[in-house]
Amino acid sequence: MNRLPCTVIVGAFWGDEGKGKIISYLALKDKLDFCVRTGSVNAAHTVWMDGKKYALHMVPAAFLHEKCRLLIAAGANVHVARFLEEVQLTKVEGRVGIDQNASIIEEKHSVQDKTSAHLKGLGTTGWGVGPALEERVRRTAKLAKDIPELQPYLADSVTEINEGIDQGKKVLLEGTQGFLLSLFHGTYPYVTGRDTGAAAICSEAGVGPTRVDDVMIVYKSFITRVGTGPMPGELTKEEAQRRGWFETAAGTCRDRRSAPFDFELAKKTAKINGATQAALTKLDCLFPKCQSARKFDDLPREAKQFVKEVENQTGVPIVLIGTGPEALDIIDRRKQR
Repeated sequence: MNRLPCTVIVGAFWGDEGKGKIISYLALKDKLDFCVRTGSVNAAHTVWMDGKKYALHMVPAAFLHEKCRLLIAAGANVHVARFLEEVQLTKVEGRVGIDQNASIIEEKHSVQDKTSAHLKGLGTTGWGVGPALEERVRRTAKLAKDIPELQPYLADSVTEINEGIDQGKKVLLEGTQGFLLSLFHGTYPYVTGRDTGAAAICSEAGVGPTRVDDVMIVYKSFITRVGTGPMPGELTKEEAQRRGWFETAAGTCRDRRSAPFDFELAKKTAKINGATQAALTKLDCLFPKCQSARKFDDLPREAKQFVKEVENQTGVPIVLIGTGPEALDIIDRRKQR
């Protein structure tokens, strides 16, 4: 049976897993034809190339491959000003499109996000995503096709993507945030305003589940979380700094809380998302001798053992291992696995 050339990328924990790095690597290595971003502006995907950092809230992380068609899904939630700013930053005008049915975040939504009493204490980013989604559910939201500034970028992304799959093109569906922030499956009420799992990513993009080849779940070698809500094994900020695990969020610059890798959570999220492959990022933060390694055999023994333990516990092969910040700091084991 021929395998379909469509892959879904989903975050395993509470976000910050390094999805932007994995997507940018796949774009360059596999020469992706299409990359479709789902979700909204409240998650930034970080891409490093030649020492330059891009924190992208709207433009798909696959922009590094100059022939990749970049699309924002019908189920996505678009911040117009941020989108236009990133188009200029990444120089992708002419190959980026927004589905005509994507909904719009307005300034009033940001105000509501920052001032609504029921959202206080939930760790919202303040971009206005939750209130904008509420309006969409009420059927009163503005859509991309209603916005004059977006007219040059309007697309029928659902048709483009599915025709691309029919033609054997390489398609990647870019999920945002982490699975444990899912409105349905996360640590409610400390969650985002939508489902963040692989099935929801497909739904937002307009791709049926039987048209997907692989679901790649992205783990980080330790866990981080921005904002409030439970987090098993949480370390103090001082301990996270001592271990070299302390981070700030790429989009909001808020401190990330840290905890050691949780095998039970990793197993659970792999199962619910139907993961067929996994990526493991920031191995060099756990084992500094891994920095910039490109071959599995070059890893120290304890790092190899950790990778194998994640595979054994989750039952999912780890095919990509991140060993540094640059897009190409990857050990690619797909041919061997």
